[in-house]
Amino acid sequence: MIRAFKKNAAMPEKVNFLLKKGVRMTAPFSVEIGEEVDLKRIDGSLIIYGAARIYGDTTLISPGVKLGYEAPVTLINCQLGKEVELKGGYFAESVFLDKAKMGSNAQIRAGCLLEEESGGNHTVGLKQTILLPFVTLGSLINFCDCLMAGGTSRKNHSEVGSSYIHFNYTPQQDKATPSLIGDVPRGVMLREAPIFLGGQGAITGPAQIAYGTVISAGIICRQDCLTRGMLWSSPDNYSRPKKFIPGVYGDISRKVNSNIVYIANLLALRQWYRFVRRDFFCQNKYGSALFDGACNVLDEAIAERIRQMQLFAQNLEKSMINAKKIFSASVSKKQQRFVQNWPRMEEHLSGNHEEKISYKKKEAFIKIIQRQSDKVGSYLDVIRSLTPQQAQKGTGWLNDIVEKTTAECLNASRALQQKDK
Repeated sequence: MIRAFKKNAAMPEKVNFLLKKGVRMTAPFSVEIGEEVDLKRIDGSLIIYGAARIYGDTTLISPGVKLGYEAPVTLINCQLGKEVELKGGYFAESVFLDKAKMGSNAQIRAGCLLEEESGGNHTVGLKQTILLPFVTLGSLINFCDCLMAGGTSRKNHSEVGSSYIHFNYTPQQDKATPSLIGDVPRGVMLREAPIFLGGQGAITGPAQIAYGTVISAGIICRQDCLTRGMLWSSPDNYSRPKKFIPGVYGDISRKVNSNIVYIANLLALRQWYRFVRRDFFCQNKYGSALFDGACNVLDEAIAERIRQMQLFAQNLEKSMINAKKIFSASVSKKQQRFVQNWPRMEEHLSGNHEEKISYKKKEAFIKIIQRQSDKVGSYLDVIRSLTPQQAQKGTGWLNDIVEKTTAECLNASRALQQKDK
């Protein structure tokens, strides 16, 4: 049924309130604001081009935001930093920090955190994705369940070429597949070589990709790339076809290790936000609410990865019956021990044990940040102003979190060992 507005149709109350507040709308009758939206959390400098729907009681829009320049926008429970531009598409339960941008036809689902000046062009799909500053995605991309870092500025940034996919769902029907492209301890310091993932390519998760890695266009990466500064330009050598048995896993060592390392990096990033980034947020209007949104995303990201590992453990319980008939005794033994010890690993990952790791290193680095912030000011400028020695102290603290968390979990399983790097 088509509804036509009468010439004297009344402007919706919330839309009218925002217009009086200073919000610019090119088509105010095409803007819908949910009853639950707190208008105090929407800055009067907002510009809405054309149609938009804004919902959610945690929605936050900071100064200088632009919505819908290329296509209609739906925004649900997102927190937007200063000068964010979302040019069209669907955005839900995610956080976009200052100057993050996304082109039209985006679908950004729950659990995404796009840090300063990161973003993508048109038709990008993300879910449970974290981009550290400056990381740029091309167009026609599906990049769910991964974290990417690298680069030092908008001119020297990690890049994902157009038509790229992160494969995050296995034929065994699990999503224990997060990929770590870069890492947190070094990535947050904004001085690592960028990573380049060429267009029309893909990564099969879970994978770990080192800084400085270049994967040529058209390549599907099915393994870890742990040596820095390497060019991958040839496809993997495909093995001869073998029988696929649904629901049966083989050697799970790499899969478990990759998931633990990924979660450990998330724990390190959460500590970084709590003890390094918090004061920078609080300096700005709406900063406390934006900080809370980012922390909520990180909490959910950790919970999601643990949830996927729980499902993986449940699948293994079913797998072990048939795996004994197909694989070696050592493979079956690893599966059995992981299932038995997963509850202990889960407790360690969810128990906030990272709070106690390298406490003295953390306190020393926080003092450095506080001194630098008094001199410089903004978060990005303070991090860039650190000397190599100062940055190394912060990296050392975060790296201890990653390494000690990983070691504790793998020791708990007593059957899985990290591959030599």
